[in-house]
Amino acid sequence: MVTVDRHSLLARARGWRATCFPRNVGVDGGVEFAYEGFATAGLALDGIVSVTPDGLLLLTNDTNENIAHAFHPDPVRFHRPSSALGAGAPVMSSFSTTFVFAIVSELIDLSTSGLAFLVAPSSRDLSTATAQQYLGMFNASNNGDRRNHVFAVELDTMRNTEFEDMNDNHVGIDVNSLNSSAAATAGYYDDATGVFQNLSLASWHPMQAWVDYDAVTTEITVAMAPARLPRPKRPLDAG
Repeated sequence: MVTVDRHSLLARARGWRATCFPRNVGVDGGVEFAYEGFATAGLALDGIVSVTPDGLLLLTNDTNENIAHAFHPDPVRFHRPSSALGAGAPVMSSFSTTFVFAIVSELIDLSTSGLAFLVAPSSRDLSTATAQQYLGMFNASNNGDRRNHVFAVELDTMRNTEFEDMNDNHVGIDVNSLNSSAAATAGYYDDATGVFQNLSLASWHPMQAWVDYDAVTTEITVAMAPARLPRPKRPLDAG
């Protein structure tokens, strides 16, 4: 599930794969889906999102202060029974997702706001979400409300002091709020040298992101790299 806000910017999504496995795999085999292009994906779309003739998901365009959302069309269940009989408290499923994206602004390395991978209840009403710093997920009155029941990984290209952003080029883990629970500068650790390589989110270059949640350890890991490079062995260090 992806939501994006863009001001005078083109954001293109090229592919998307997700896997959701219950912690007790004996209960259910899990859910897996992949999109290698979006021409026939049947996503649930709103806002100014469109699909290009060559199958790219064009989340926004060069008009000002607009939002767009693109969701997998069928709900994915993340809480599952703790046993095959449905007894006991429900458990959270582990999940993994990866997607390729490019942020194409009017000026290279100069952009506003960002985009986000979003997990939200199917009943979640995003019609009141606003653009720019709220990334099409929240607004000034509901940011931080625990009733949002929203998890997101933001790819943020602007430093908003009201959200205590670390810089204008970061990845953040958001739970019901744009005040990120953890954040790291966008980039990756080189497998050969271990040296951190900075990536500019608004560089026009395609990049790949990986998001994983381990239900056993309750840990979220995020990694990214230039497109066509393998997943880095070391994820981002979010502090």
